[in-house]
Amino acid sequence: MTNVNLLFFTTLLLTGLVATKNTSCSTIPTRLRLSDPPYENHFYSDCHSSSHVIVTNPLSSSNLSVIGPRLLIAWPAGNSGIVTYFAPENGLNGTLSIQLENSTSTGEVLEGIFESGDSSSSHPCVGVSGYIHFNSSSVLTVPILGSIRTIRDFSEGPSIIYPLVQEGIEFSVTPNGGARLERTWFDNVTTTYLSFTPMNGSSPITINRTQNTTLQFGSGSYQFNASFNYPQLEQLSPMEVLNNASLDLIEQNTDQTTSLSFLSYTDKLLAGTWRFLTYFGRDSMISLLLLQPILNGGNGSAIEAVIGAVLERVNHTDGTVCHEEVLGDYATFLNLAKNITSSAPQCDYKMVDTDFFLPIVMKNYFVDTDTGRNRSSDFLNKTASFLEDSKGSKYADLAQLTAEKIMNLTAPFASNGGQTKHNLIHLKEGEVVGEWRDSTYGLGGGRIPYDVNTALVPAALQAIAALSDAGFFSKHPDWKDTAIKYAQIWEDETLRFFEVTIPQGEAVSLVENYVNESSFPGPSHATEIATPVTFYGLALDGNNNQSLVRVMNTDDCFRNFLLNTTNQAQLSAFLNQTAEHILQPYPVGLSSDVGLFVANPAYGGDPIYARNFTQADYHGTVVWGWQLAMTAAGLAHQLGRCDSSNTPEFCNDQILYSKILSAYNHLWTLIDNNRAQLSSEVWSWKYNDGFEVEPLGAFVPTESNIRQLWSLTFLAVHKENFRVTVN
Repeated sequence: MTNVNLLFFTTLLLTGLVATKNTSCSTIPTRLRLSDPPYENHFYSDCHSSSHVIVTNPLSSSNLSVIGPRLLIAWPAGNSGIVTYFAPENGLNGTLSIQLENSTSTGEVLEGIFESGDSSSSHPCVGVSGYIHFNSSSVLTVPILGSIRTIRDFSEGPSIIYPLVQEGIEFSVTPNGGARLERTWFDNVTTTYLSFTPMNGSSPITINRTQNTTLQFGSGSYQFNASFNYPQLEQLSPMEVLNNASLDLIEQNTDQTTSLSFLSYTDKLLAGTWRFLTYFGRDSMISLLLLQPILNGGNGSAIEAVIGAVLERVNHTDGTVCHEEVLGDYATFLNLAKNITSSAPQCDYKMVDTDFFLPIVMKNYFVDTDTGRNRSSDFLNKTASFLEDSKGSKYADLAQLTAEKIMNLTAPFASNGGQTKHNLIHLKEGEVVGEWRDSTYGLGGGRIPYDVNTALVPAALQAIAALSDAGFFSKHPDWKDTAIKYAQIWEDETLRFFEVTIPQGEAVSLVENYVNESSFPGPSHATEIATPVTFYGLALDGNNNQSLVRVMNTDDCFRNFLLNTTNQAQLSAFLNQTAEHILQPYPVGLSSDVGLFVANPAYGGDPIYARNFTQADYHGTVVWGWQLAMTAAGLAHQLGRCDSSNTPEFCNDQILYSKILSAYNHLWTLIDNNRAQLSSEVWSWKYNDGFEVEPLGAFVPTESNIRQLWSLTFLAVHKENFRVTVN
């Protein structure tokens, strides 16, 4: 990740793989190459389809039990793909090297495939073709064709493989010594194809039909063709994604704007590639909140694609917002497991945070912008069509369902004497996840999340009040007053439940003990703790009977970014501790050479914290790009209030103001020093007389996406200049 080499190409489609009539594109294909050793990423898009091809070539330092030679093709349409794992024929792990080669005829790494639909399908066969080179004889040991979800189930964790999927793969020889794999999906309509053909005198491919069919390759080059005949999405070009004022970004930030386009379609934005090429409600809406200043609005725009996708997937019975859609082959597979013959998409509704983002993004567009105000009537009169149960429901009615759910959920805490732990928002019964830290130990087992209760709830209530005041939710005209009353109570009364204050001496001991427990090789910096340490824990009711999950974290960013709090003493204290954590080095604070860690378990006081929050954990002592962006945007939002007509008290406190500004500037130094990996999902580190960036995939099978939607938000989030002294 530290040396991301970028090659961006646009070129005419020159190969004979593009078939007969109605196949030509009026625009030239887009190509992007991103190097993230041991992963080489190649993107290809044209008017027919989009593809992401990843070649994994282990490094000498790679953990070979986790990383092996692999060719993976991911398609946004249907969240579909192909993966093939290779092993050296000689059995010596680490000796096989694979790489893609440029075409001798076009000079490009990838070309598009388009073949007109046949009698069994009205959809054309689309995909990509390229050349792969093996340095020695190899064996294709495991192929998986169909859904990215199926591929992830195998590649992440216990290597789950589904016999029903694998039994559907047909192997056959092809002319010129090649081999072909094809698998018809569970819908009995769609088929995924993969073929290899020896080139430049390479040995013919041998099919070994033993218990598990394998393909044997010689050393040398082979052409591969990967395609499928599934309905494609309509991609938004960079010029369609961005508003007119931001079009210069296409030339200034070609990598990021091309990546944003690859994830943007007329009916939804996708969360990331290759692992999350589908709708995720939280990811889409957080991305919209941060990217909105540069995004195009109006009919067919990226902004309306996000909001429309969310409303399409709202549960029509209770207003719950969909976290993740399941579609394509995996949806049919899950339906079959329930003895249902259907390819209808499904939605995952287990998260508790996602509902609260919907009114916020609606308010930001339909109330706060001229384009949104002009579009609101036409847009909200649309009817849903994605989910069978919601078909025909108006967007306005689905939005109201979600708002009604929020008002009902938040009423008990806002009632007289209702400010109790019992009335806070809890994870759903039986679920271990419920907000963005959605890994097993992301919340330390906590049941009542900090970010949801202290930031998302009051922000959503304020948005509902603003929407109601603007004429939305006509059945509930009282919401313009009731929701703002609820919001004030949630804003003022929730922080105290999550507050952790540790005396100076105890804090020093905790940090020193943590360094020993975690075997962290760097300095403890414990001598820099001169005062009591205060922070807000991740959640309540954690593992090992922890009443409060005492993990310092970056989730202050939600409150700083989304709220204009008015309790002055509380606001000043909150910003003071936020700034302190940014300025202090890990393990005292959150700061490191590679960025801010999203979690610091040093103050937990129980060995379970050091075990569950490590540099190998998805939400451990690692860095997430979008959290850096929201932290920066949140501090800028608060500092910007100092130039408003209603100036907060901290703006007139020179010491505190300077501390917050120093934290902001320090954060931007970290951001600028880590530009090479900002657009990826998450990264980890190794320590060698200092922190060095290391891909998370170097420690665990779970890889980071090379491009994540919400990590592209630095296209819109920039360092601002604030005055140094108070007025």
